[in-house]
Amino acid sequence: MNSQETMYRVTRVVWYVFSAIEALLVLRFILRLLAANPAAGFTEFVYTFSGIFLAPFRYVFGTPSAGGSALELSTLLAMIVYWLIAWGIVKLIVMNRPVSEIEARTELTQQDRA
Repeated sequence: MNSQETMYRVTRVVWYVFSAIEALLVLRFILRLLAANPAAGFTEFVYTFSGIFLAPFRYVFGTPSAGGSALELSTLLAMIVYWLIAWGIVKLIVMNRPVSEIEARTELTQQDRA
C-alpha cells in the first residue's frame, strides 16, 4: 500500500469516527428536544454514551426547557467543534500528500495573490 492509499484510508476512518459521534449527538439533541423518557433503555443509552462527548461543553450555555422538552445548545456547540476537529485532522493528513513542482508553484502563486 502506498502513502496516498494510506492517507485515503486514514481520512476515511477520521470521517467515519466523526460521523458516528455526530449521529449520537444528533440523536441526543432530538431526544431532549422531544422530551423522550430518560428511563427508556434506548434513551438512557444515548444520553449516557453521548454524555462522554458532551462533557467538555455541558455548561457553556444554559438549556432552555419547557414541559420536559429541552433545547440543548451545548450539544449543537459540541457538534460544531467535533466537525472542526475532524476537518482539521483531515487537512493535516492531506497536507502530507506528495505534490508535483508545477502544482506547488501554482498553489503558491495563488496564495501570494490572496
